[in-house]
Amino acid sequence: MRAGFPDFRLGTVLATSFTGTLSERHGDAVERIPTPQRLVDWLAVNGLAVDSCTTAQLDLARELRESVHAAATAAATQDALPASAVQVINECSARGRAAAVLTPEGQRRWRLGSASCVEDALGVIAADAISIVAGERDGKLALCASPTCQAAFFDTSRSRTRKWCDMNTCGNRQKKARFNANQRRNPSPAE
Repeated sequence: MRAGFPDFRLGTVLATSFTGTLSERHGDAVERIPTPQRLVDWLAVNGLAVDSCTTAQLDLARELRESVHAAATAAATQDALPASAVQVINECSARGRAAAVLTPEGQRRWRLGSASCVEDALGVIAADAISIVAGERDGKLALCASPTCQAAFFDTSRSRTRKWCDMNTCGNRQKKARFNANQRRNPSPAE
């Protein structure tokens, strides 16, 4: 990753990983794509390489990110999907040009054309968001149990009871806080 920027939080579901480019939404928010080049970096890491990005395209990407987050949050809490979020997701999906390809391992990957732009990559992210919000994939949308995070994530665990968007960050932080609180309540005797 480029020096001076926070690391990307990568997941296995493209759309919810994209919403993770803004973390700690209810605390001290961390913007992981603060510049157009940083969006290019994130797209490349996720198999959607593009040559460049303008400030307007970065703004569009952030608008899509927030729309996906709003729709995923509504779906996770079984609320009505926000009409404005649905509109942005649909527009981005329709605007993008990408092809689904099958890998030798039997997995679907997206291929952008040689002259692809950010809008094509955002179309892939929007299509992924549509498939998870519409319930077309095996799993369930949930919200991180961390009070400062509350990120939407796609739970594919067997029991569908995962609590954290990422065990290494939010889950570990919460377990550590619980351990420290228990230590303060029940101090060990001085030796």
